[in-house]
Amino acid sequence: MATATYPPPPPYYKLYKDYLQNPKSAPEPPPPIQGTYMLYGATYTTDDVLPSLEEQGVRQLYPQGRNIDFKKELKALNRELQLHLLELADILIERPSHKDELLQRKSGYILCMPTFHDQFTSRNLVNRSHNGETSISLEKMDVGQEQNVRGSKFKRFLTFRRREEAQKLLKDALGTLEGQ
Repeated sequence: MATATYPPPPPYYKLYKDYLQNPKSAPEPPPPIQGTYMLYGATYTTDDVLPSLEEQGVRQLYPQGRNIDFKKELKALNRELQLHLLELADILIERPSHKDELLQRKSGYILCMPTFHDQFTSRNLVNRSHNGETSISLEKMDVGQEQNVRGSKFKRFLTFRRREEAQKLLKDALGTLEGQ
């Protein structure tokens, strides 16, 4: 009984047999999926929108709205996270038998972390396009500076070569004058 190492190609490969001679003979690709779709048993959507904390079932610790001072809120959340972490360490070291206090501090830390992550991620999305533009302009500046350095090196090389050629011509001229 003979078996193949690989399965046979799908039957639609025959639609592309004349592609090299006539690229228009192949069918157009299917349109992109719009809306929701299933993948490995989970439902996904094509909308690239970050779900809010309420949609994720987490309480939001910072105010809602467009006029939020991200820097101030991130600093406050960072201080709160540090405080919860230090309190957790203190309880674990000094009073490890106080399970209820440990659970209370742990829940405070667990509440702060998704809020901090959401705040940081939403700020990062706001800045992402600006960061891309800045990095491209910096890259262009680097390329320009590199070209300027190469150009100046090449000019120095040419100047040195011209000086050598001029000295050689002078020596030849002096040699012919002395030989006469």
